[in-house]
Amino acid sequence: MYLKRLSLVNFKNFSELDVTLSKGINCFVGDNGEGKTNLFDSIYYLSFCKSYFNPADSQNIRHHNDFFVIQGEFSKADQSEKIYCGLKRNHKKQFKRNGNEYQRLAEHIGLIPLVMVSPADAALIVDGSEERRKYINGVISQFDKLYLNNLIRYNKVLLQRNSLLKEFARNKRYDEEALDIWDQQLAELAGYIHNKRSGFINELLPIFQYYYDFIAAGHEKVDLIYQSQGIDTNWLEIIRNARQKDRILQHSTVGIHRDDLKLTLTGYPIKRQGSQGQQKTFLLALKLAQYDFLKTISKIKPMILLDDVFDKLDNRRVTQLIKLVSEEHFGQTFITDKSEQHLAGILAHIPIEHRVFRVNDGYITMIENGDQEN
Repeated sequence: MYLKRLSLVNFKNFSELDVTLSKGINCFVGDNGEGKTNLFDSIYYLSFCKSYFNPADSQNIRHHNDFFVIQGEFSKADQSEKIYCGLKRNHKKQFKRNGNEYQRLAEHIGLIPLVMVSPADAALIVDGSEERRKYINGVISQFDKLYLNNLIRYNKVLLQRNSLLKEFARNKRYDEEALDIWDQQLAELAGYIHNKRSGFINELLPIFQYYYDFIAAGHEKVDLIYQSQGIDTNWLEIIRNARQKDRILQHSTVGIHRDDLKLTLTGYPIKRQGSQGQQKTFLLALKLAQYDFLKTISKIKPMILLDDVFDKLDNRRVTQLIKLVSEEHFGQTFITDKSEQHLAGILAHIPIEHRVFRVNDGYITMIENGDQEN
């Protein structure tokens, strides 16, 4: 699967764009702030129905305009897939596949498997547990519709339960039977989600270690430890035992919404133990393991977007990374870098189709076409 053509109107700093892409490697060079990351974000939109960076869709409309449009033409199993995303201020976002609008955006998730690697991923290491839960949820949701639907249901039940706890405090009354209804639903959904997350981490771990060793060219022990209140116990019992505390605090203090993923290097948190290069290698290995996982499940090579990944990596690690993504194992790859000369030196040793584009203030110009048919 690959993206053949991308069109933008009023998306971030792009007023208008229409670009034809290589099915191999696509490189975008330019200074910071010219639009390279915005371009990647538009591709991410076509896969996930949302921005990688901005939670509010309206923030992605170009200044002094009232709408944006993103369109992509994909080749998937020799079939054309045309995806449309449009948003007008103060209106509902539109998402279409081959001209047919989705009733629920969740129906689209998984159609276009994609892995994004960005400097923003440092939040997985330095920020709180919410970032790591988002990572886990984002990966599993790409291949498991039931997981995504149950996650949506869980969040709705959690919201209802929290509203009921606040109502108890406000009205100075307590209805145990009413709370029990939400507790049972929460426990059932928590059990399912917990098991899926645990299985995912167990499958991901050996692939993650392999990629870390390959890029680092060493044997440092890395680990992903799933931390959850529901390990080896009953969710309904846990939730019921927390009722008194929940009533005092007026929100649900236990559940899979409190899960975390402990990231370690040689037995210590990577946040404290790792150098900048080790942390970046850790994140790259995690995303490459994610790529392998999605490829195995979907039987499709996902697209991989590598945004500014060379910074903080020494030349040996950069060489190892490029060796990986140029192999037959990987599909269409997108890379950004500030240095045209740096990319040219890398591409000179890669026998793969590629195109190089210069990005300048929201405009794109192709400066090298290394596709085999040309």
